[in-house]
Amino acid sequence: MNRCRVCGGIFFSEPLLRYENMPAAAQNMPTAATLADDRGTDLEVCQCSACGLVQLSTEPVPYYREVIRATAFSEEMRVFRLEQFQEFIDKYSLNGKKIIEIGCGKGEYLSLMRQCGGDVYGLEYAPASVEQCLQAGLVVSQGFVEHATQKLEHGPFDAFFILNFLEHFPDPAAALLGIGHNLADGALGLVEVPNFDMIAAKELFSEFIADHLVYFTKETLESALRLHGFEVIECRALWHEYILSAVVRKRQAMDLSRFRVNLYRLNREIDAYIRRFGDKKVAIWGAGHQALALMALLGLAGRISYVVDSAPFKQGKWTPATHIPIVAPQTLETRPVAAVIVMAASYSDEVAKTIRRNFPAKIGVAIVRDFGLEVLSEER
Repeated sequence: MNRCRVCGGIFFSEPLLRYENMPAAAQNMPTAATLADDRGTDLEVCQCSACGLVQLSTEPVPYYREVIRATAFSEEMRVFRLEQFQEFIDKYSLNGKKIIEIGCGKGEYLSLMRQCGGDVYGLEYAPASVEQCLQAGLVVSQGFVEHATQKLEHGPFDAFFILNFLEHFPDPAAALLGIGHNLADGALGLVEVPNFDMIAAKELFSEFIADHLVYFTKETLESALRLHGFEVIECRALWHEYILSAVVRKRQAMDLSRFRVNLYRLNREIDAYIRRFGDKKVAIWGAGHQALALMALLGLAGRISYVVDSAPFKQGKWTPATHIPIVAPQTLETRPVAAVIVMAASYSDEVAKTIRRNFPAKIGVAIVRDFGLEVLSEER
């Protein structure tokens, strides 16, 4: 493959590294019976020219959907995870909330998260691991997140965690979207991957292995998370700097309801101003994009005499959608109107001064501001 697994950008023309006859997998090691059939594989370490993510161009290992954790045997890691999970639950008020681990293996971390107060659920692909979780009294489903709209059992969830597993995914972009699809609004997450910033800084050339398809730096991890539905609350290096740990929140749609409130208010104010003089007795000054949008949104077609604009290339044409003629400023002398509404954005004050200086005193002037319509005093 020659395109980024996260953003779809094209790789740089040449790989960063080529490793020949490397282990084809870090797990499922050959036995005496299978040793003769074991073959090495060639690895190409590539980098996306768009987002900068370092990744392998190879296919995933056969068991990439399964979580296999040697760290389950480390007492130091167990204590570290207990403290980390307790802090996560306490800091974000997740006690008793539904939390899912994506790739829970045999339930090693899931049990710790439950011990810290979470209402925990797990997702694991390996049937034997799922069975072991069920026997331990954990609620775990068999599966893997591969699609952006994939539906998981027991959702939606208030939080999730995925620990040193995302780097195995051939399509981490779809996985992140799929996880988000199963989260409640504003849900939180804990995402951890190996720290490629540290690997690069210490020149750990032996870190490349077929199991790990992507190699995230802090920058590329945050970029991947933001591109696929999450706000990054914090991202830092942990565990002797080997791990990048990001706390994220599911992105929510912006609330633009106030836009409609403001539009409704401005519509009433401009309607009242035009009625004061009568239809076709008022002109607008300004044919910029904001003015064109306002004329359409306020339904001013047929109510405005003409639109004044100083740009010669606009004069003699009509406003799009509303079809109001655009004229030169001198038209205010040859075809007078009773009032002018200035819609010239940051130039509005300058335009208002020009009108009051160069045209008859009887012309009323109003300016569309951020807060509404400002009617200027008629005193000169």
